[in-house]
Amino acid sequence: MAEPATPQRLNSPAGLAAGEGLRAAHWVSIDHTFETAHRLPHLGGKCASLHGHSWRVAVGVAAPRLDGDLTVVEFGALKTAVRDWIDTRLDHGTMLGTEDPLVEPLLAADCRVFRFGAGHSAVDGEELAADLAWPTVEAVAVLLRRMSQKILAELPHAPEARVGRVAVREAPLNTAECGPEGIL
Repeated sequence: MAEPATPQRLNSPAGLAAGEGLRAAHWVSIDHTFETAHRLPHLGGKCASLHGHSWRVAVGVAAPRLDGDLTVVEFGALKTAVRDWIDTRLDHGTMLGTEDPLVEPLLAADCRVFRFGAGHSAVDGEELAADLAWPTVEAVAVLLRRMSQKILAELPHAPEARVGRVAVREAPLNTAECGPEGIL
């Protein structure tokens, strides 16, 4: 007869109980899509023009062991919080660097603008991108990883759970990933 599925048994490779083998790491991932414009005038070329993408983000969370509910983090709570943050700040808006001359006219037209590099004038989540001057796909990946880390810290989660890799796709062929050193 098989041993019962205890947290200790489920936390190890091949269902081994503690002491019977190496411990497994647990990963969960959530995805979300959003529509946002940006421009990168500092790079020149066609990306200097205002343009939009159907962005996709995948947020991975890892833990060396599961919590008492046998989860890394409750999917519903993580999905709701990540999606709400993105939908209220980025979706159907424009991401610009604070040096971009389009910031003021778009704000004056009551458009949603998320400013990268806002520093001391950062508002409503922009502080997470205060040191990122322009909304490159790489910078958006850093922003969304920081946001995910902040959200995870506020949710019940397994001991030592952490945001691992965050992948951001701005187009079918362009993806940037951000994660802790040594995991990419």
